[in-house]
Amino acid sequence: MPDFLLEIGTEEIPARMIAGAADDLRRRIENLLERERLRPAGELAHLDSPRRLSIFAPGVPAAQPDVSEQLTGPSVSVAFRDGQPTPAALAFAKKAGLGVSLLERVSTPKGEYVAARVIRKGRRVEEILSEALPKEIASIYWPKNMYWRKPSERFVRPVRWLVAMLDDQIVPIEFGGVRSSNESRGHRILAAGRFRVPAAGAPYIHALRGAKVLGQVEREQQIRNGLDKATREVEAARWREDKPLLDTVVNLTEWPSVILGSFDREFLELPEEVLVTVMRDHQKYFAIEDAKGRLLPNFLAILNTEGDPQGLIRHGNERVLRARFNDARFFWQTDQKHSLRERVSWLKNVTFQKDLGSYYDKTRRVQRLCSWICEILRQNGTAVRPGVIHKAACLAKTDLTTELVKEFTELQGIVGGLYAQVQVLDRDMPDTTRQLIAQVIYDQYKPESANDPVPRAVEGAVLSICDKADTIAGMFALGLEPTGSKDPFALRRQANGIVRTVAEHKLPVSLGQLFELSRESYRGSAAEKKFANARNYDQAIEGFFRERLQFYMREHLGLAYDVVNAVLAAGADDVVDVLARADAVGTVRGTADFDSISVAFKRIKNILRQAKETGRRIRPLVDPGAFREEAEQELGRKIPEIATAVDAFRQQRDYARALAEISTIRPAVDGFFDKVMVMVEDEDLRANRLALLATLLKEFSTIADFSEIVAEGTRN
Repeated sequence: MPDFLLEIGTEEIPARMIAGAADDLRRRIENLLERERLRPAGELAHLDSPRRLSIFAPGVPAAQPDVSEQLTGPSVSVAFRDGQPTPAALAFAKKAGLGVSLLERVSTPKGEYVAARVIRKGRRVEEILSEALPKEIASIYWPKNMYWRKPSERFVRPVRWLVAMLDDQIVPIEFGGVRSSNESRGHRILAAGRFRVPAAGAPYIHALRGAKVLGQVEREQQIRNGLDKATREVEAARWREDKPLLDTVVNLTEWPSVILGSFDREFLELPEEVLVTVMRDHQKYFAIEDAKGRLLPNFLAILNTEGDPQGLIRHGNERVLRARFNDARFFWQTDQKHSLRERVSWLKNVTFQKDLGSYYDKTRRVQRLCSWICEILRQNGTAVRPGVIHKAACLAKTDLTTELVKEFTELQGIVGGLYAQVQVLDRDMPDTTRQLIAQVIYDQYKPESANDPVPRAVEGAVLSICDKADTIAGMFALGLEPTGSKDPFALRRQANGIVRTVAEHKLPVSLGQLFELSRESYRGSAAEKKFANARNYDQAIEGFFRERLQFYMREHLGLAYDVVNAVLAAGADDVVDVLARADAVGTVRGTADFDSISVAFKRIKNILRQAKETGRRIRPLVDPGAFREEAEQELGRKIPEIATAVDAFRQQRDYARALAEISTIRPAVDGFFDKVMVMVEDEDLRANRLALLATLLKEFSTIADFSEIVAEGTRN
């Protein structure tokens, strides 16, 4: 069985897009081979660099297996008349490629029909790939595409070469005016020009390495080794681990090397956040620190070449960095001429969103929302300082008017926190209060990713969720909620941040309260006149956050899907409560009692659904006097008795004891289903028994919908 190789050679692909496109191409080729019954002998592998996407499939079948098929033709009465074949039978036999005598008779629900069993010859793999690969290449998802040939042809960057091979044989394909061959291209500088690929697999890898192109894993290891070696030139130093930056530079290089540079120690007077942002986000440099984590006046740059023996590249990088640091220092000093307090009114001239007004309008709304949320927290016993939050909310967006943030937009929020640390906010304000306000401002955008920490203080948590909630509420009220893969305002990320912050700080505020108040903060504003879907607002927000909470529980906490579905079915408004219920359900999931109860609840839901679908009456209340069987009398007694105890534990949020109490109803439920027929002919008796089951389901589904739990014996 031949090995298959596909390489798409392009102009340099943006680093941030390579990983997603590589995964998408791998899935597409994997699905193509599976769909065409050409399953490879091993896992697909990919090799990607700034100028290529490559996919390798080992041991692909040379052809599809032959398939035996039964073709059904006309009915026997149409195919034969007086025992002789009709034109219909002859036409069907010709289509099947068989003689009439070889036709069979088969019985179907519609009667007897003639049939033919034929062998479909499998197509050769090169024929299938030649036909399908151009479509798969064109379908790769890119966040942004470009046109470079015809209006109908789009790709992330112009395609310059294609390699498609089965072992050492070329698979003929064409995409973007480029035909496949067995010629690839190496490093743009170190091995310019074309080189021949001997064959798919190991020969391809060796040929690439000879052309100064390494695989992704090799490049990362070479960069790490280079960082370690260069850092050893600085006494007692270490390079600052930065996985996102490492991933970026890996996708910016094909043959990487590392150089050590330095900058004037006087720049260390600037805040570390400013220096690191300039190095990391603007220059793609790694920072160096001492054993105590303090920044040192050095940096590490990644080159896409073999080195810098004369130091010319190092000197150029140092000069550029010095200019960037000088700009940052100038902006820092210039910004101090105006306090954050002065800048509040300047926010009137900074647009938040064209229909939602200015950042000054947003500041006022967030202040009101923070005050309302603080009162809810206080009533629920959470210690919080409303004055600190009010002041922080007032100043939170003022750094958008600073020169430093205009130049380094990644520092918004952080700059406000840093300026609040060094400026006088109020003459009589204690320094500890000022530092807390500065911290709250600094943390306002956290968490910005799954790995980013939540705000450190509860005051920061309140400002963070209120700021995000104001944005989400306004966008949803305008009808601008995310759709499919499109989320231009990053509302999913902000919603994830709200869920994580509420969960990790255990804030006693429900999502319903938060977004009802967020919507209320727009009351009477000019923005409210533009709200289009006020009637659907609550429903849209509820569905959106249920999805975000489900994502957090499954992807971040790693909870089982059936546990997540079960607890969310019983309510998804209170994040802290949902997680407490999920923890308790996860503990008992898989035990004999709850496996039995989950099976019983599934049965109950099915019975009740079928009763409603067939129009069977269900009494609104159970009539204990109508019970006839001892088993239903026992269940009727147990439900209110156990439900009272469960409700008491639920009110205390002692879900472990509540679930233990629920498990005690198993014998009564088992006895009921063993000895009682629900769907009897007697309408009144049936309606009462259905009411009993409906009561059972209602009373014991407040913690979780146990019918969603997959019993141990039914799990895959």
